[in-house]
Amino acid sequence: MKSLRDVPVKGTAKAVKIHGTDKLKRRIMDMGITKGTEIYVRKVAPLGDPIEVTVRGFELSLRKDEALNIEVE
Repeated sequence: MKSLRDVPVKGTAKAVKIHGTDKLKRRIMDMGITKGTEIYVRKVAPLGDPIEVTVRGFELSLRKDEALNIEVE
């Protein structure tokens, strides 16, 4: 399984599945990340947390543990 955390900076991936608790899944889906969504990794903080991504035309910051729960291809 490849997670969003594994995507390099300036890389693009497509969301395949969201793992985690129901509360975490709902939070991620409310941000606009659903199955089939294109995600562009804009930058990563120096210590790796947070990760800034572009989804559906807007920017989001995700924690490492949130990015680990987003399976991509």
